[in-house]
Amino acid sequence: MPAIQLTPAQRKEKRSDAHHLDPVVMIGADGLTPAVVKETDAALNAHGLIKVRVLSDDRENRESIFAELSDKLDAAPIQHIGKLLVLWRPMPEKVKAVREDAKAGPRIVKIVKFSKSGNNRPQVKKLEVFGNQRVAQGGEIKRAKRKMTSTKKSSQNG
Repeated sequence: MPAIQLTPAQRKEKRSDAHHLDPVVMIGADGLTPAVVKETDAALNAHGLIKVRVLSDDRENRESIFAELSDKLDAAPIQHIGKLLVLWRPMPEKVKAVREDAKAGPRIVKIVKFSKSGNNRPQVKKLEVFGNQRVAQGGEIKRAKRKMTSTKKSSQNG
């Protein structure tokens, strides 16, 4: 039996989620090869809920493929209707690499200049501001000033 057991309500919800999906894996005349299992595993990691199309006409063969895929990949069998199989497995958490030496990247800043008479539309300009820059009051981009440190304080602490 597969490792994931779902209640009928959960299975019904997954079936409704899979209704609009297209098959991402197709199993041809060669049957369930290691390459097909690998592709199905990759699709489950990427999508979580997938449809598999089996091109065989033999129903017993399709049922055995369905059971074997769900056992090998620790996926929950959701539905077997016709030549379509629906499998679900929770997607693994994606690990985001955090760099300690990373600094602020460029950002887009929207500058709005209103007209002196209130009749005209304001001018909107989008500018790219880098990490060492700041937007001055007039909408100009200037380099950020270094933080001033007192020479007295640094000599007293040392």
